Amino acid sequence: MLSQICRSGCQSFTQRLLPWVQSTTLSRSHRVQPSATGHVRSWSNIPFITVPLSRTHGKSFAHRSELKHAKRIVVKLGSAVVTRGDECGLALGRLASIVEQVSVLQNQGREMMLVTSGAVAFGKQRLRHEILLSQSVRQALHSGQNQLKEMAIPVLEARACAAAGQSGLMALYEAMFTQYSICAAQILVTNLDFHDEQKRRNLNGTLHELLRMNIVPIVNTNDAVVPPAEPNSDLQGVNVISVKDNDSLAARLAVEMKTDLLIVLSDVEGLFDSPPGSDDAKLIDIFYPGDQQSVTFGTKSRVGMGGMEAKVKAALWALQGGTSVVIANGTHPKVSGHVITDIVEGKKVGTFFSEVKPAGPTVEQQGEMARSGGRMLATLEPEQRAEIIHHLADLLTDQRDEILLANKKDLEEAEGRLAAPLLKRLSLSTSKLNSLAIGLRQIAASSQDSVGRVLRRTRIAKNLELEQVTVPIGVLLVIFESRPDCLPQVAALAIASGNGLLLKGGKEASHSNRILHLLTQEALSIHGVKEAVQLVNTREEVEDLCRLDKMIDLIIPRGSSQLVRDIQKAAKGIPVMGHSEGICHMYVDSEASVDKATRLVRDSKCEYPAACNALETLLIHRDLLRTPLFDQIIDMLRVEQVKIHAGPKFASYLTFSPSEVKSLRTEYGDLELCIEVVDSVQEAIDHIHKYGSSHTDVIVTENEKTAEFFLQHVDSACVFWNASTRFSDGYRFGLGAEVGISTSRIHARGPVGLEGLLTTKWLLRGQDHVVSDFSEHGSLKYLHENLPVPQRNTN
Repeated sequence: MLSQICRSGCQSFTQRLLPWVQSTTLSRSHRVQPSATGHVRSWSNIPFITVPLSRTHGKSFAHRSELKHAKRIVVKLGSAVVTRGDECGLALGRLASIVEQVSVLQNQGREMMLVTSGAVAFGKQRLRHEILLSQSVRQALHSGQNQLKEMAIPVLEARACAAAGQSGLMALYEAMFTQYSICAAQILVTNLDFHDEQKRRNLNGTLHELLRMNIVPIVNTNDAVVPPAEPNSDLQGVNVISVKDNDSLAARLAVEMKTDLLIVLSDVEGLFDSPPGSDDAKLIDIFYPGDQQSVTFGTKSRVGMGGMEAKVKAALWALQGGTSVVIANGTHPKVSGHVITDIVEGKKVGTFFSEVKPAGPTVEQQGEMARSGGRMLATLEPEQRAEIIHHLADLLTDQRDEILLANKKDLEEAEGRLAAPLLKRLSLSTSKLNSLAIGLRQIAASSQDSVGRVLRRTRIAKNLELEQVTVPIGVLLVIFESRPDCLPQVAALAIASGNGLLLKGGKEASHSNRILHLLTQEALSIHGVKEAVQLVNTREEVEDLCRLDKMIDLIIPRGSSQLVRDIQKAAKGIPVMGHSEGICHMYVDSEASVDKATRLVRDSKCEYPAACNALETLLIHRDLLRTPLFDQIIDMLRVEQVKIHAGPKFASYLTFSPSEVKSLRTEYGDLELCIEVVDSVQEAIDHIHKYGSSHTDVIVTENEKTAEFFLQHVDSACVFWNASTRFSDGYRFGLGAEVGISTSRIHARGPVGLEGLLTTKWLLRGQDHVVSDFSEHGSLKYLHENLPVPQRNTN
């Protein structure tokens, strides 16, 4: 009876897996049907990317961004990636994800190869079942059910486990790849296959033929016959490496096959400068030959033969042979789902091995410099920070010719590539520089009493006093497009508030940004805090910067609504201050002045249509239709060549109307405007709340009561009465400048100036006070007395 139960419960493991594989894989993506040519052209949640893949092998890629051009790729799956945490059986979910990613890349026209572990773990699982089944039924019944559960499983010999698990592992891979209409082939190798010239040529020829036929080779050491690893003098040159484990096998295979990229997946994020888990361990983004002395290696992997030191040695050997290498985590559930495709797309994942050392600091080093520089900046006297900003304002006018010359280069290079509104944003002029200098001096004046200002004082008890004071947020990352005048504005605000600053400008303004940053550092140097403001000039993608949650405290995007949305989506654990859209409304009330309404609509829409505070939707009271006021507004818009879109209600009033708007939630950013009709101020407010973006909204009316109702009931960052939407700006508000306009409801809202870049901390000064003294039977009582706060310096 027991034998029947055991054998029915332990039937062919592979057969039981196949339905799971099919259902799991198909639930993650639609089953792919081959086209007439046999190639798959549609995919699931991983985007299909078409890139030029032709490349002459011989030298590794210098930068991550070049990895997208890799044509031939080896993916090495470590034992910890393939096996479960109990080291007995496979991590099927991870394998399904890996197979999907490899299939995506294979069907993009790349040549994929897998070097996989897992046979020993799979075999161990199967052999454990067999050992249980081989127990005498009589012995099992005699020992009793409880003792049966406690039967000791002998230590299993690895080569026997490999022999038992190899076929099942391959059957599993075949079942998974079949879901993507891809054929896989197994190749088992040993060290002799590389050192025997004839076997080496045979292996090379077999692999090339499989790749030519669009088949994914799955390579593994033949663990059923391989001898135990012995120390030798391998890894000394391109032609000498012993296949001791799958790390060295993958490196040898990559060089032998002239592979463009080797991806080594393990159970850690990449290479750390000290053992992962230690307090000071830092992930190394890019590793260069010769940097081994700066790394302290820990113990080897949870399972398998090779630890991180073996991976690094194999990676450097492959790099020497012309293959780029990335070591990354293949087990983290939030990362591993796209780890392979992310690496090939050039995203900052794991540790990238490169032979080309950059001339300047890495972005991680820049983040550390901004952190330490910002802390030094915060300790300066307010007069010293103001002096730095005044000096920067002077440099903007003194070095005007050099700045405009650099800007001219940017404009010449952008001609024909950028739209007219973006070219206007990119352009600098003498008047712009003068306005910048004026704004910076306003910031300097307001910075006199910013950092360290006491907001609240409380006497907790006798000789126990509490203060709440303003302090910098920390390190800001400001990402901006086109507008080089943003750089000195944001830098001045960061200096005034004592924050470290990382700046990432667009490539179209590289010359302008470079000279403006040099002038900023020159101004900072007068008090020895040059490193507090950093300009990111490396090839870091915005998405990669948004992952530096240990270095950056706040991200502020300045640019298109698409840029803001992308950053909000990419930010991993870092707050983003900004607005995704600037859908600004103007409501023209039935009691509006004709001349005021026309003038305000023109300025709000036509003065600078690309700005986030430009008018996008004009709400007209129904009583104004077919009146001189309405006609005058329409005539003005036609003269200004504004394209009009009709809202649904407005269209219903017209026999021949403009094109009906596709969406009432549209930010045009150009000379386009939606016009809609409303019946009352309340209906206008309801429309704004439903379709607006809480940026800036305006009422035009001569009725003060109606205006106040609008001002109090519209829930937006900026609400105006008889004023252009374009006033929503830090400089125009008297803040000197802004880092952006926030539509969030936490911390800062509207144009964010100096005050929005500060947070607070609590300072408690006591004399040997302990909480137990304030307990029910203690000797002290809480007073909680409010104390006077020092007056701000308003000069």
